[in-house]
Amino acid sequence: MQFSTRAEKITPFYVMEVAKAAQQLAKEVASGPEPMIFLNIGEPDFTAPAQVQAAAQHSIASGQTQYTNALGLEPLREAISAWYLSRFGITVPARRIVITAGASAALQLACLALIDAGDEILMPDPSYPCNRHFVSAAEGVAKLIPTGAAERYQLSAAQVAAHWGDKTRGVLLASPSNPTGTSIEPQELRRIHEVVQAKGGVTIVDEIYLGLSYEEAFGHSALAISDDIISINSFSKYFNMTGWRLGWMVVPDAMVPVIERMAQNLFICASTISQHAALACFTPQSMAIFEERRAQFKARRDYFLPALRELGFGIDVMPDGAFYAWADCTALCKKLGVDNSWDFAYALMDKAHLAITPGRDFGTADTARYVRFSTANSMQQLQEAVRRMRKLFA
Repeated sequence: MQFSTRAEKITPFYVMEVAKAAQQLAKEVASGPEPMIFLNIGEPDFTAPAQVQAAAQHSIASGQTQYTNALGLEPLREAISAWYLSRFGITVPARRIVITAGASAALQLACLALIDAGDEILMPDPSYPCNRHFVSAAEGVAKLIPTGAAERYQLSAAQVAAHWGDKTRGVLLASPSNPTGTSIEPQELRRIHEVVQAKGGVTIVDEIYLGLSYEEAFGHSALAISDDIISINSFSKYFNMTGWRLGWMVVPDAMVPVIERMAQNLFICASTISQHAALACFTPQSMAIFEERRAQFKARRDYFLPALRELGFGIDVMPDGAFYAWADCTALCKKLGVDNSWDFAYALMDKAHLAITPGRDFGTADTARYVRFSTANSMQQLQEAVRRMRKLFA
């Protein structure tokens, strides 16, 4: 069977390839003294609070399961608008908020609406692989720009200006970022957007981890800078609703009818049940739960990152959000007799029954030196992981 060139450009999602190997090994060691510990997938170990689950059940029982407007339930859009005001102190009108089938659908819609064949989109290297594949699916070209600790693994305004070419359409950023957990300093993001505006381009910012910010200096939405910025968000991370497949995007007024038309044709609407359930996320009771869980994620970071450094991993920048550690494993590769982070991840899986993610998913700039740990697991599991690595590397 012959497949499209578009399909052939999409490389495997190696996070999931490694996960499959880990799941298979987990079955074999499940009854042993050291069952598999999963520190590889970026999925909260918490589930939706009981009141959110009850809202979904009520939606089903009361027959509220039919299609919604393509833009989403009006009460949900209003609730998100109110959240931006209470959490970030910014006014985001509900009319500019579009409910989507996860952040993935929001990114697909944004790319299809803004990118023509051959358009370049500037992105940092390392960055989340699926984001560049959304660009490719829209027949654009994701131009990865190497970044390092000095830039917090984020693009700078100077880099954007230096790499802007005749085919450049805009930038796709993530703050906080997967895999590094680092955010763009607000004033630097403002400077980036000024460069993009001066070039007549578009600024798209993936903010799905914004709710899980831990430092006041970075926990600000890009929407505070300009109404022209397109923000992507999700109920998966801060709101602990990964499998519910619900997200949203905030777009300029002129873009709303374009996105509505495309969403009608490509998705009809996001899950009606998930939308009704998500309304319960914004009650004071639910918000208190989410904030308590955010404190737990921070506590995990504060324990695990220093422990990794003590073990010999290089942590160049302390993550200020999300639940990831981007760790240089070069020194430890020598101890395990391997040459790169891919082999290191499999060796750790085999010898210590720890599943982590090698860097090759996230770009090509030194990613063979790095692995990504996810701290979206219990403190007890993180402590056990440290114990096993300390024993292995002794």
